[in-house]
Amino acid sequence: MNDTRMEESASAAPQGGLRAMLGSIFTGDRVLWIIIAALAVISVLVVYSSTAKMAYDAHTARSTSHFLSQQLAILLLCIPVILVVHKINCRVYNRLALPVYVISLLLTLAVYFIGATTNGAARWIPVLGFQFQPSEALKVATILLLARQLASRQSRIDRIRLVPSLNPFKWRTPEQRKIWREGTLPILLPVGLACVVIFPAHTSSALLVFMTSLVMMLIGRVQMRELLKLLGLAFCALLLAGLFNLGRSETAAGRLSTWVDLWTSSQVEKPIDELTDTERSMIAIHNGGLLGEGAGQSAMRVEMIHPESDYAYAFFVEEYGILLAAVLLILYLWIFFRAREIFVRCGTAFPGLLVLGLAMMITCQALLHVMVTVNLMPETGQTLPLISRGGSSVLFTTIALGMILSVSRQNDEHSHDTPRSESIYER
Repeated sequence: MNDTRMEESASAAPQGGLRAMLGSIFTGDRVLWIIIAALAVISVLVVYSSTAKMAYDAHTARSTSHFLSQQLAILLLCIPVILVVHKINCRVYNRLALPVYVISLLLTLAVYFIGATTNGAARWIPVLGFQFQPSEALKVATILLLARQLASRQSRIDRIRLVPSLNPFKWRTPEQRKIWREGTLPILLPVGLACVVIFPAHTSSALLVFMTSLVMMLIGRVQMRELLKLLGLAFCALLLAGLFNLGRSETAAGRLSTWVDLWTSSQVEKPIDELTDTERSMIAIHNGGLLGEGAGQSAMRVEMIHPESDYAYAFFVEEYGILLAAVLLILYLWIFFRAREIFVRCGTAFPGLLVLGLAMMITCQALLHVMVTVNLMPETGQTLPLISRGGSSVLFTTIALGMILSVSRQNDEHSHDTPRSESIYER
């Protein structure tokens, strides 16, 4: 009897030791770790099959294995990145928020002078043979800095005004100087600069940053009337950009016109070669049905321009069906709900706002991507986070998820600082 117990203890010891070792490495929210792993696996399946068109292109002369190996290399690089990022204390992120933001802003500006241009937009900087997209870093950096600025002002945030008078001659008055000093410069300016810098190359990304920042301000208890003023100013800025054809306004207007045309006119008689990518994506979704055509059996992947990035969700539906595609969509929504649980457990404003801001950005980007594939929105060029082919997007999505896991880990360890002035629940 004793020998049997000793054998059971000996067999259980290695299992317990392995579990403890994995638990010490992958700390934080375990459900979120599972979601990340699932998305990474789906990314490999999508990229391998969707790049068939690129492989058959005479100009590339590369096989699907080449593109698969690239994606695998990126995902393997992201493993040590997320492990390191989620072990860093939030206090470090708080201190690094401003320098990281400034560097990201300058790099994004540099793209317009030394970057590679695609479809009339400068987006990448060649680095050691890779295409680095600094606007992806700026998106994360803006959320990081905004979380810091809102958190440090929680004791008086409901009394701070963000939008100064539109009359420049009044800016010298004490009241207006106070608005500039307390709200406009520290809170509004970083968001505005990021949106202005991103806008010429990627209009939808600028809008994503703005809307995420706006929701963060709402959660951070900024006055509602100030937020309404910001919405009004943003709407006027978009009208002016369209009027003077700033940035990619012409491209955006064309996409909007195409979207309206698809809803308002009959497309029955349109020749196949004149179909838009959005129409092809809807055909792919129709072909997929409930269970899909099967892995590698997509017919529309050779018809769409970028099935591996801009229309990855439609391609996934065609091969794996609506049921699995619904599970994929739930995974993105689950990221936000897990972040909300982490937010509720935070004792201070900075980690809570950081978690919600990053999760909203990831989930909203995924929803934008999905809405485009079913023609609920004009084409945006937004990729499917962590799944679509691409280096910078996958890398900085991983970093954002690592930061969320960092906050979760500190919640478990009860290692957050809790100064009363930073409590987001203080009224």
